[in-house]
Amino acid sequence: MTSATHGARSAPIGAVERDTGLSKDTLRVWERRYGFPRPERDPLGERRYSVEDIAKLRVIKRLIDQGHRPGKIIELPAAELQQLAQQRRAVRKGARVNGEPALSEQRADLHELLALVKTHQIEAVRNRFGQLVMQLGLGRFVTSVVAPLNDLVGDAWMRGGFEVFEEHLYTEAVQVALRNAIHTMPQVQRRPQVLLTTFPQESHGIGILMAEAMLSLEGCRCVSLGTRTPIPDIARAAGAHKSDVVALSFSSRLGPNPVLDGLAELCAKLPAATEIWAGGACQVLHQRPPSQVRTFKSLDTIAPAVAQWRVAHAVT
Repeated sequence: MTSATHGARSAPIGAVERDTGLSKDTLRVWERRYGFPRPERDPLGERRYSVEDIAKLRVIKRLIDQGHRPGKIIELPAAELQQLAQQRRAVRKGARVNGEPALSEQRADLHELLALVKTHQIEAVRNRFGQLVMQLGLGRFVTSVVAPLNDLVGDAWMRGGFEVFEEHLYTEAVQVALRNAIHTMPQVQRRPQVLLTTFPQESHGIGILMAEAMLSLEGCRCVSLGTRTPIPDIARAAGAHKSDVVALSFSSRLGPNPVLDGLAELCAKLPAATEIWAGGACQVLHQRPPSQVRTFKSLDTIAPAVAQWRVAHAVT
């Protein structure tokens, strides 16, 4: 294998960590314990992972996030893993036992948007997003378009049907649509004052922007720090802005330990009166929710949470 071919068909461990959400330590442990993945070594002795192994690791990570144990699935062939993932998606999206298609398969409009992204027609995607915001309103656009479309993009990425740059194009188009919609809303703001961000390991910003949209619709005062904010800086920013709530988003690519350890650290640094609200696709939030953190399984639960907070704090 030539060096050029080797580079095109394999990736170093750092790139695999970023691509799959599996830590370097996890990859090394699995290699020793299960014999998978099976990296080659480059001339310097560094691990290089094949595109086939990376694709399988993506599926395994998604299945682990859905509750599977690695020891039970890691030795399965890639085809069986894909079938298992498809079954899980059908259950999650509400497919019926009589064979009716799942929700995402019934939404032809979403698949049309996905096809526009896949064929790199980004201006058409942005225009369509703008039309949908006008037609549906911001809230319905977030819950009935962006949320299920995120699932479709995630599933396509997991199957290797989406390039990294295509996912980035999609993300940017969604973010532009949401920011434009948020900035054109009437500025009638009241408490809670909400600081929004993600932990340093979390680069995905769509979730926190979706939450900002839903909070803004409830008239909350929102300050966003974007993504990848160090935990001490989150605490300092919350103090500087007198935040009532720190809202965090976690994608499925983030492992449980960084989430739970980071939340515990942040709780210790924030005043007791400052609440932490956390949501996203990271399953540990819902399987082992920290006692000091309010977790959200869906965006629809944000409005009731805001109303409850205002009642508790006598905010009218």
